[in-house]
Amino acid sequence: MTNSAPDTVAVRRALLSVSDKTGLIELGKALSELGVELLSTGGSAKALRDAGLEVADVADVTGFPEMMDGRVKTLHPKVHGGLLALRNDPGHVAAMEDHGIGAIDLLVVNLYPFEETVAKGADYATCIENIDVGGPAMIRAAAKNHAFVNVVVDVEDYEALLAELAENDGATTYAFRQRLAQIAYARTGAYDAAVSTWMAGALGEATPRRRVFAGTLAQGLRYGENPHQAAAFYTDGSARAGVATAAQHQGKELSYNNINDTDAAFELVSEFAPEDGPACAIIKHANPCGVACGTTLKEAYSRAFDCDRTSAFGGIIALNQPLDAETAEEISGIFTEVVIAPGADDAAKAVFAKKKNLRLLTTDGLADPSAVALAYKQVAGGLLVQDKDNGRIARDDLKVVTKRAPSDTELSDMLFAWSVAKHVKSNAIVYVKNGATVGVGAGQMSRVDSCRIAARKSQDMAEALGLDAPLTQGSVVASDAFFPFADGLLTAAEAGATAVIQPGGSMRDDEVIAAADEAGLAMVLTGMRHFRH
Repeated sequence: MTNSAPDTVAVRRALLSVSDKTGLIELGKALSELGVELLSTGGSAKALRDAGLEVADVADVTGFPEMMDGRVKTLHPKVHGGLLALRNDPGHVAAMEDHGIGAIDLLVVNLYPFEETVAKGADYATCIENIDVGGPAMIRAAAKNHAFVNVVVDVEDYEALLAELAENDGATTYAFRQRLAQIAYARTGAYDAAVSTWMAGALGEATPRRRVFAGTLAQGLRYGENPHQAAAFYTDGSARAGVATAAQHQGKELSYNNINDTDAAFELVSEFAPEDGPACAIIKHANPCGVACGTTLKEAYSRAFDCDRTSAFGGIIALNQPLDAETAEEISGIFTEVVIAPGADDAAKAVFAKKKNLRLLTTDGLADPSAVALAYKQVAGGLLVQDKDNGRIARDDLKVVTKRAPSDTELSDMLFAWSVAKHVKSNAIVYVKNGATVGVGAGQMSRVDSCRIAARKSQDMAEALGLDAPLTQGSVVASDAFFPFADGLLTAAEAGATAVIQPGGSMRDDEVIAAADEAGLAMVLTGMRHFRH
């Protein structure tokens, strides 16, 4: 047996069976004009025939009608033999002749819309019915036999197929068929991944024996985090609002770091519901350097900017309400890489149009912070998989552990600070005053260093603004995990913090609480931590 591939293969017979009929008629007409015999099934055959094209039903070829509500129609030797036969193998050729099997040189199939069905929230039975069987079987057969067969699974490849046929007098090259086969296997792999992931969720299986991740290329990137790293951006098909689903209105292509930081900014600002008022988050290197609410978006931005004006230069700005011209003018005062918001009016777009290097992205809403999703990261030899951190705390969840209870204002600021700390790299310390961050300490090896850095940055900013006292005077402080010792808490007190929100759970909680009482601080425990590595 040999399966050495010929340089070119003429396309004389094609099987077209698609769920997404976009471009089907145009493709059918083009193939027909090249003299290609068309086979088809069900709705695809009807659409082609209604367009005036001559098409043979697969049922007529196999001698079996479509049955069982269309579940059985292409699972037949006269279909799979036509796809799998090696044209240069005498035994295969003889078997085709003996059993009346005609060669199929081109397969065009796209699958039942399983992913879309799941995304719409369909019930279990409907999702099961939208699992394609015949389609993947044919795709895998054709892809395996790419030495002789072309397989097209994406509408966007129709044009490339027709261009290839035009360039080679109705034939295709082996290199072209190889590329199509790789795309086909990736599609069936992604399809099976979607089915298995959905089924694991439907069965409540949190740790299935095998887990598969799949994505669709959104764009190739110039490079990754650094110029020597190759990179690309893939989407997972989720309809959740964010950088993957946003519309870009201006500016050059997003970079790897732009996408990463924009995602971090939008996820953070989405913690603040638009109906609760305007909010702004400014991100640099995936950490917030300023977050604030205000009576207007302009005020929210200005208050966020005043937390750390130095770090905000060249940062990413996320807003929880549609961008207006007044806010756009304010943002235009410094260099900004990306602005992302639920929308933007024409006046705001006109303002940004003068800033050619600024990217403006708009979404159809905010990301749901309570959405259930998976987060994963690669380690040597494997993947770490966990639930996305969608934990949230309400006032009633807080436990007051100090002699002094926090005031209503302190409580509001504590919850604000806690929402921000969730999005700061550990060890995270966030000072907040009147609904605005006034100091952020991120990513330090010790918690006390994060306390000191945040306080020092606050002091530097106060001096830059010409204020008499550090911004942390009269603030509250949030810690993403417990204080292992009292030193970090006392550092926050020295910086002027009056109240503390932290998870608790340290062996030395009693010492930390006693230190808070001695310093006159109010402290509440959440019972939930927010490590972010």
